[in-house]
Amino acid sequence: MTTAVTAACGAAPGTRQTTQASQGGANAATATSAADLGGLDKLVEAAKKEGTLHVIALPPDWANYGEIIEKFQAKYGIKIESETPDAASADEINAVKTRKGQDRAPDVLDLGQSFAISGAAEGLFAPYKVQAFGKIPEGQKEATGLWVNDYGGYVSIGCDAKKITTCPTSFKDLLKPEYKGKVAMNGNPTKAGSAFAGVYAAALASGGSFDDIQPGIDFFKKLKDAGNYNPVETTPATIEKGETQISIDWDYNNAAYAPQMADKGIDWKVNVPSDGRYFQMYAQAINKDAPHPAAARLWQEYLYSAEGQNLFLKGFARPVLLPAMTADGTVDQALAGKLPQVEGEPTFPTSQQVDAAKAKLASGWDAAISG
Repeated sequence: MTTAVTAACGAAPGTRQTTQASQGGANAATATSAADLGGLDKLVEAAKKEGTLHVIALPPDWANYGEIIEKFQAKYGIKIESETPDAASADEINAVKTRKGQDRAPDVLDLGQSFAISGAAEGLFAPYKVQAFGKIPEGQKEATGLWVNDYGGYVSIGCDAKKITTCPTSFKDLLKPEYKGKVAMNGNPTKAGSAFAGVYAAALASGGSFDDIQPGIDFFKKLKDAGNYNPVETTPATIEKGETQISIDWDYNNAAYAPQMADKGIDWKVNVPSDGRYFQMYAQAINKDAPHPAAARLWQEYLYSAEGQNLFLKGFARPVLLPAMTADGTVDQALAGKLPQVEGEPTFPTSQQVDAAKAKLASGWDAAISG
Protein backbone atom coordinates (compact mmCIF):
# COMPACT_ATOMS: atom_id res chain seq x y z
CA MET A 1 0.00 0.00 0.00
CA THR A 2 2.86 2.37 0.57
CA THR A 3 6.13 1.32 -1.02
CA ALA A 4 6.71 2.37 -4.62
CA VAL A 5 7.24 -0.64 -6.89
CA THR A 6 6.52 0.81 -10.29
CA ALA A 7 8.70 -1.72 -12.08
CA ALA A 8 6.52 -4.57 -10.86
CA CYS A 9 3.39 -2.79 -12.01
CA GLY A 10 4.84 -2.33 -15.50
CA ALA A 11 5.88 -5.95 -16.02
CA ALA A 12 4.65 -7.30 -19.34
CA PRO A 13 2.27 -10.24 -19.01
CA GLY A 14 0.33 -12.03 -21.72
CA THR A 15 -2.84 -10.65 -23.12
CA ARG A 16 -6.11 -11.17 -21.31
CA GLN A 17 -7.44 -14.70 -21.38
CA THR A 18 -10.64 -14.12 -19.42
CA THR A 19 -14.11 -13.37 -20.78
CA GLN A 20 -16.58 -10.93 -19.35
CA ALA A 21 -19.42 -12.68 -17.55
CA SER A 22 -22.99 -11.85 -18.42
CA GLN A 23 -26.43 -12.80 -17.20
CA GLY A 24 -29.50 -12.77 -19.42
CA GLY A 25 -27.72 -10.60 -21.99
CA ALA A 26 -26.53 -8.08 -19.41
CA ASN A 27 -22.81 -7.44 -19.43
CA ALA A 28 -21.05 -7.30 -16.06
CA ALA A 29 -18.53 -4.83 -17.46
CA THR A 30 -21.23 -2.23 -17.97
CA ALA A 31 -23.41 -3.02 -14.94
CA THR A 32 -23.84 0.02 -12.73
CA SER A 33 -25.60 -1.94 -9.99
CA ALA A 34 -26.41 -5.55 -9.08
CA ALA A 35 -29.93 -4.90 -10.41
CA ASP A 36 -28.50 -4.55 -13.93
CA LEU A 37 -27.54 -8.22 -13.76
CA GLY A 38 -30.84 -9.34 -12.24
CA GLY A 39 -29.94 -8.91 -8.57
CA LEU A 40 -27.22 -9.90 -6.14
CA ASP A 41 -27.70 -13.66 -6.62
CA LYS A 42 -27.15 -13.28 -10.36
CA LEU A 43 -24.06 -11.16 -9.70
CA VAL A 44 -22.71 -13.90 -7.43
CA GLU A 45 -23.38 -16.48 -10.15
CA ALA A 46 -21.56 -14.40 -12.77
CA ALA A 47 -18.61 -13.76 -10.45
CA LYS A 48 -18.27 -17.45 -9.64
CA LYS A 49 -18.12 -18.22 -13.37
CA GLU A 50 -15.16 -15.83 -13.66
CA GLY A 51 -13.62 -17.54 -10.65
CA THR A 52 -10.85 -15.00 -10.01
CA LEU A 53 -10.32 -11.48 -8.67
CA HIS A 54 -6.99 -9.72 -9.21
CA VAL A 55 -5.91 -7.11 -6.65
CA ILE A 56 -2.73 -5.22 -5.85
CA ALA A 57 -1.61 -2.97 -2.99
CA LEU A 58 -3.58 -4.73 -0.23
CA PRO A 59 -1.19 -5.59 2.64
CA PRO A 60 -2.74 -8.26 4.88
CA ASP A 61 -2.03 -6.17 8.00
CA TRP A 62 -3.57 -2.97 6.54
CA ALA A 63 -7.16 -2.39 7.73
CA ASN A 64 -7.50 -6.18 8.20
CA TYR A 65 -7.29 -6.93 4.47
CA GLY A 66 -5.71 -10.33 5.13
CA GLU A 67 -8.84 -11.58 6.87
CA ILE A 68 -11.16 -9.78 4.44
CA ILE A 69 -9.53 -11.60 1.52
CA GLU A 70 -9.77 -14.96 3.32
CA LYS A 71 -13.44 -14.46 4.18
CA PHE A 72 -14.38 -13.41 0.64
CA GLN A 73 -12.66 -16.44 -0.86
CA ALA A 74 -14.33 -18.79 1.63
CA LYS A 75 -17.79 -17.23 1.13
CA TYR A 76 -17.84 -17.24 -2.67
CA GLY A 77 -15.19 -19.75 -3.76
CA ILE A 78 -13.51 -17.07 -5.86
CA LYS A 79 -9.71 -17.04 -5.87
CA ILE A 80 -8.09 -13.69 -5.08
CA GLU A 81 -4.75 -13.10 -6.73
CA SER A 82 -3.06 -10.53 -4.47
CA GLU A 83 0.00 -8.97 -6.04
CA THR A 84 2.60 -6.53 -4.69
CA PRO A 85 0.80 -5.80 -1.42
CA ASP A 86 3.17 -2.99 -0.43
CA ALA A 87 2.56 -0.96 -3.59
CA ALA A 88 1.37 2.65 -3.39
CA SER A 89 -1.76 4.32 -4.74
CA ALA A 90 0.29 5.76 -7.59
CA ASP A 91 1.36 2.23 -8.58
CA GLU A 92 -2.27 1.11 -8.69
CA ILE A 93 -3.10 3.88 -11.14
CA ASN A 94 0.00 3.03 -13.16
CA ALA A 95 -1.05 -0.63 -13.32
CA VAL A 96 -4.50 0.29 -14.65
CA LYS A 97 -2.87 2.30 -17.43
CA THR A 98 -0.02 -0.02 -18.39
CA ARG A 99 -1.90 -3.32 -18.14
CA LYS A 100 -5.00 -2.40 -20.11
CA GLY A 101 -6.28 -5.49 -21.93
CA GLN A 102 -4.11 -7.83 -19.88
CA ASP A 103 -5.30 -10.51 -17.46
CA ARG A 104 -2.96 -9.13 -14.78
CA ALA A 105 -4.66 -5.76 -14.72
CA PRO A 106 -6.13 -4.95 -11.30
CA ASP A 107 -9.87 -5.51 -11.14
CA VAL A 108 -10.39 -3.15 -8.20
CA LEU A 109 -8.45 -0.42 -6.47
CA ASP A 110 -8.09 0.82 -2.90
CA LEU A 111 -6.82 4.38 -3.20
CA GLY A 112 -5.94 7.44 -1.21
CA GLN A 113 -8.62 10.03 -1.85
CA SER A 114 -6.50 12.29 -4.03
CA PHE A 115 -5.69 9.37 -6.34
CA ALA A 116 -9.34 8.31 -6.50
CA ILE A 117 -10.34 11.80 -7.57
CA SER A 118 -7.61 12.12 -10.21
CA GLY A 119 -8.21 8.58 -11.52
CA ALA A 120 -11.90 9.30 -11.98
CA ALA A 121 -11.05 12.52 -13.82
CA GLU A 122 -8.83 10.50 -16.17
CA GLY A 123 -11.70 8.14 -17.00
CA LEU A 124 -10.06 5.04 -15.52
CA PHE A 125 -12.97 3.74 -13.41
CA ALA A 126 -16.36 2.16 -13.98
CA PRO A 127 -19.44 3.66 -12.26
CA TYR A 128 -21.04 1.23 -9.82
CA LYS A 129 -23.48 1.69 -6.95
CA VAL A 130 -23.41 -1.01 -4.27
CA GLN A 131 -26.68 -1.91 -2.57
CA ALA A 132 -25.70 0.21 0.45
CA PHE A 133 -24.89 3.24 -1.73
CA GLY A 134 -27.80 5.28 -0.37
CA LYS A 135 -26.56 4.90 3.20
CA ILE A 136 -23.11 6.30 2.41
CA PRO A 137 -22.92 9.99 3.41
CA GLU A 138 -22.76 12.68 0.75
CA GLY A 139 -19.20 13.79 0.20
CA GLN A 140 -17.98 10.23 0.76
CA LYS A 141 -18.75 9.09 -2.79
CA GLU A 142 -18.74 10.20 -6.39
CA ALA A 143 -22.34 10.69 -7.51
CA THR A 144 -22.32 7.85 -10.06
CA GLY A 145 -20.15 5.51 -8.00
CA LEU A 146 -16.86 6.02 -9.86
CA TRP A 147 -15.28 5.95 -6.39
CA VAL A 148 -16.75 5.40 -2.96
CA ASN A 149 -15.01 5.87 0.38
CA ASP A 150 -14.79 2.64 2.33
CA TYR A 151 -12.82 3.17 5.55
CA GLY A 152 -10.59 5.77 7.12
CA GLY A 153 -8.65 6.95 10.11
CA TYR A 154 -6.66 9.70 11.75
CA VAL A 155 -2.99 10.47 11.23
CA SER A 156 -1.19 9.20 14.31
CA ILE A 157 2.27 8.87 15.81
CA GLY A 158 3.41 5.36 16.68
CA CYS A 159 6.30 4.90 19.08
CA ASP A 160 8.45 2.07 20.48
CA ALA A 161 8.04 2.92 24.17
CA LYS A 162 10.85 0.55 25.19
CA LYS A 163 13.39 2.41 23.07
CA ILE A 164 11.94 5.95 23.33
CA THR A 165 11.85 7.31 26.89
CA THR A 166 8.97 9.71 26.26
CA CYS A 167 6.76 9.09 23.24
CA PRO A 168 5.81 12.21 21.23
CA THR A 169 2.18 13.30 21.33
CA SER A 170 2.35 16.22 18.88
CA PHE A 171 4.11 17.32 15.72
CA LYS A 172 5.90 19.97 17.77
CA ASP A 173 7.36 17.19 19.93
CA LEU A 174 8.89 15.54 16.88
CA LEU A 175 11.38 18.41 16.51
CA LYS A 176 12.94 17.69 19.91
CA PRO A 177 16.63 16.67 19.81
CA GLU A 178 16.00 13.36 21.59
CA TYR A 179 14.26 12.10 18.45
CA LYS A 180 17.27 12.52 16.16
CA GLY A 181 17.11 10.04 13.29
CA LYS A 182 13.93 8.48 14.68
CA VAL A 183 10.93 9.96 12.83
CA ALA A 184 9.77 7.89 9.86
CA MET A 185 6.68 7.78 7.63
CA ASN A 186 4.72 5.09 5.84
CA GLY A 187 5.89 5.86 2.30
CA ASN A 188 6.63 8.81 0.04
CA PRO A 189 3.90 11.49 0.29
CA THR A 190 3.93 12.09 -3.47
CA LYS A 191 2.94 8.45 -4.03
CA ALA A 192 1.35 7.09 -0.84
CA GLY A 193 -1.90 8.33 0.68
CA SER A 194 -0.82 7.76 4.29
CA ALA A 195 2.33 9.84 3.92
CA PHE A 196 0.44 12.54 2.00
CA ALA A 197 -1.93 12.77 4.96
CA GLY A 198 1.05 13.01 7.32
CA VAL A 199 2.24 16.15 5.55
CA TYR A 200 -1.30 17.57 5.55
CA ALA A 201 -1.57 16.95 9.31
CA ALA A 202 1.79 18.61 9.86
CA ALA A 203 0.49 21.63 7.93
CA LEU A 204 -2.55 21.87 10.21
CA ALA A 205 -0.21 21.68 13.22
CA SER A 206 2.04 24.42 11.82
CA GLY A 207 -0.39 27.21 10.98
CA GLY A 208 -1.54 25.82 7.64
CA SER A 209 -5.01 24.79 6.53
CA PHE A 210 -6.80 22.60 4.02
CA ASP A 211 -6.01 25.39 1.55
CA ASP A 212 -2.34 25.60 2.50
CA ILE A 213 -0.14 22.48 2.78
CA GLN A 214 3.11 24.46 2.47
CA PRO A 215 3.64 24.70 6.27
CA GLY A 216 3.59 20.89 6.32
CA ILE A 217 6.31 20.70 3.68
CA ASP A 218 8.27 23.30 5.65
CA PHE A 219 7.83 21.23 8.82
CA PHE A 220 9.43 18.18 7.28
CA LYS A 221 12.30 20.32 5.98
CA LYS A 222 12.85 21.48 9.58
CA LEU A 223 12.63 17.86 10.71
CA LYS A 224 15.30 16.86 8.17
CA ASP A 225 17.53 19.87 8.94
CA ALA A 226 17.34 18.94 12.64
CA GLY A 227 18.49 15.42 11.78
CA ASN A 228 15.28 13.88 13.09
CA TYR A 229 13.79 12.70 9.79
CA ASN A 230 14.29 9.02 9.03
CA PRO A 231 13.81 8.16 5.32
CA VAL A 232 13.19 4.44 5.99
CA GLU A 233 9.59 3.58 5.10
CA THR A 234 7.75 1.96 7.99
CA THR A 235 6.65 -1.68 7.84
CA PRO A 236 6.11 -4.24 10.62
CA ALA A 237 9.58 -5.59 9.80
CA THR A 238 11.28 -2.20 10.24
CA ILE A 239 9.53 -1.71 13.58
CA GLU A 240 10.60 -5.15 14.75
CA LYS A 241 14.21 -4.47 13.71
CA GLY A 242 14.20 -1.10 15.49
CA GLU A 243 14.75 0.78 12.21
CA THR A 244 11.61 2.93 12.60
CA GLN A 245 11.13 3.67 16.29
CA ILE A 246 8.69 6.54 15.64
CA SER A 247 6.28 6.41 12.73
CA ILE A 248 3.71 8.84 11.32
CA ASP A 249 0.93 6.66 9.94
CA TRP A 250 -2.81 6.04 10.07
CA ASP A 251 -4.10 5.22 13.53
CA TYR A 252 -5.52 1.92 12.28
CA ASN A 253 -2.08 0.81 11.10
CA ASN A 254 -0.32 1.87 14.28
CA ALA A 255 -3.09 0.39 16.43
CA ALA A 256 -2.87 -2.91 14.53
CA TYR A 257 0.92 -3.00 14.99
CA ALA A 258 0.56 -2.82 18.79
CA PRO A 259 -0.65 -6.41 19.39
CA GLN A 260 1.69 -7.74 16.69
CA MET A 261 4.68 -6.08 18.32
CA ALA A 262 3.63 -7.05 21.84
CA ASP A 263 4.17 -10.68 20.85
CA LYS A 264 7.75 -9.70 19.96
CA GLY A 265 8.41 -7.84 23.20
CA ILE A 266 7.87 -4.35 21.74
CA ASP A 267 5.59 -1.84 23.47
CA TRP A 268 4.12 0.09 20.52
CA LYS A 269 2.19 3.16 21.68
CA VAL A 270 -0.21 5.21 19.54
CA ASN A 271 -1.12 8.89 19.85
CA VAL A 272 -3.29 11.04 17.61
CA PRO A 273 -1.30 14.29 17.62
CA SER A 274 -2.89 17.05 19.65
CA ASP A 275 -1.83 19.78 17.22
CA GLY A 276 -2.50 18.18 13.83
CA ARG A 277 -5.75 16.23 13.80
CA TYR A 278 -6.32 15.02 10.26
CA PHE A 279 -8.87 12.39 9.17
CA GLN A 280 -9.15 10.85 5.74
CA MET A 281 -11.02 8.03 4.06
CA TYR A 282 -9.67 5.64 1.47
CA ALA A 283 -11.79 4.90 -1.59
CA GLN A 284 -12.74 1.89 -3.64
CA ALA A 285 -12.93 1.98 -7.42
CA ILE A 286 -13.47 -0.57 -10.18
CA ASN A 287 -11.10 -0.66 -13.14
CA LYS A 288 -13.13 0.30 -16.22
CA ASP A 289 -11.32 -2.48 -18.10
CA ALA A 290 -11.35 -5.04 -15.27
CA PRO A 291 -10.57 -8.54 -16.57
CA HIS A 292 -13.06 -9.96 -14.03
CA PRO A 293 -15.85 -7.36 -13.98
CA ALA A 294 -18.46 -9.41 -12.12
CA ALA A 295 -16.01 -10.45 -9.40
CA ALA A 296 -14.92 -6.81 -9.12
CA ARG A 297 -18.51 -5.72 -8.48
CA LEU A 298 -19.15 -8.55 -6.03
CA TRP A 299 -16.01 -7.51 -4.12
CA GLN A 300 -17.49 -4.05 -3.75
CA GLU A 301 -20.79 -5.47 -2.51
CA TYR A 302 -18.93 -7.53 0.08
CA LEU A 303 -16.81 -4.64 1.35
CA TYR A 304 -19.89 -2.45 1.89
CA SER A 305 -21.96 -5.20 3.52
CA ALA A 306 -22.22 -5.25 7.32
CA GLU A 307 -19.83 -8.20 7.34
CA GLY A 308 -17.21 -6.39 5.28
CA GLN A 309 -17.52 -3.12 7.17
CA ASN A 310 -17.17 -4.89 10.52
CA LEU A 311 -14.04 -6.62 9.23
CA PHE A 312 -12.52 -3.17 8.53
CA LEU A 313 -13.52 -2.24 12.06
CA LYS A 314 -11.70 -5.32 13.37
CA GLY A 315 -8.56 -3.83 11.80
CA PHE A 316 -9.06 -0.59 13.81
CA ALA A 317 -10.24 1.30 10.70
CA ARG A 318 -13.38 3.42 10.81
CA PRO A 319 -15.78 2.09 8.15
CA VAL A 320 -17.70 4.61 6.09
CA LEU A 321 -21.01 3.00 7.11
CA LEU A 322 -20.24 3.18 10.84
CA PRO A 323 -22.93 5.84 11.52
CA ALA A 324 -25.57 3.88 9.60
CA MET A 325 -24.58 0.60 11.20
CA THR A 326 -24.63 2.16 14.66
CA ALA A 327 -28.16 3.37 13.96
CA ASP A 328 -29.47 0.05 12.63
CA GLY A 329 -27.66 -2.13 15.18
CA THR A 330 -25.42 -4.04 12.75
CA VAL A 331 -22.12 -2.62 14.05
CA ASP A 332 -19.95 -4.85 16.26
CA GLN A 333 -19.98 -2.76 19.45
CA ALA A 334 -17.02 -4.59 20.99
CA LEU A 335 -14.83 -3.78 17.98
CA ALA A 336 -16.05 -0.17 17.86
CA GLY A 337 -15.01 0.21 21.49
CA LYS A 338 -11.41 -0.66 20.63
CA LEU A 339 -10.92 2.25 18.22
CA PRO A 340 -8.31 4.86 19.23
CA GLN A 341 -10.22 7.59 21.03
CA VAL A 342 -10.40 11.04 19.45
CA GLU A 343 -12.46 14.00 20.64
CA GLY A 344 -14.73 15.92 18.30
CA GLU A 345 -15.98 15.18 14.80
CA PRO A 346 -13.58 14.92 11.85
CA THR A 347 -13.50 17.56 9.14
CA PHE A 348 -12.49 16.92 5.55
CA PRO A 349 -10.78 18.87 2.77
CA THR A 350 -12.73 19.23 -0.46
CA SER A 351 -11.61 17.45 -3.62
CA GLN A 352 -10.37 20.79 -4.97
CA GLN A 353 -8.31 21.37 -1.83
CA VAL A 354 -6.83 17.87 -2.06
CA ASP A 355 -5.93 18.36 -5.72
CA ALA A 356 -4.22 21.67 -4.95
CA ALA A 357 -2.34 20.16 -2.01
CA LYS A 358 -1.23 17.20 -4.11
CA ALA A 359 0.12 19.52 -6.83
CA LYS A 360 1.93 21.66 -4.26
CA LEU A 361 3.48 18.61 -2.66
CA ALA A 362 4.59 17.18 -6.01
CA SER A 363 6.49 20.35 -6.81
CA GLY A 364 8.00 20.95 -3.38
CA TRP A 365 8.59 17.70 -1.51
CA ASP A 366 11.81 16.47 -3.11
CA ALA A 367 13.48 19.86 -2.76
CA ALA A 368 12.48 20.09 0.90
CA ILE A 369 13.79 16.65 1.80
CA SER A 370 16.88 16.52 -0.43
CA GLY A 371 17.84 20.15 -0.17
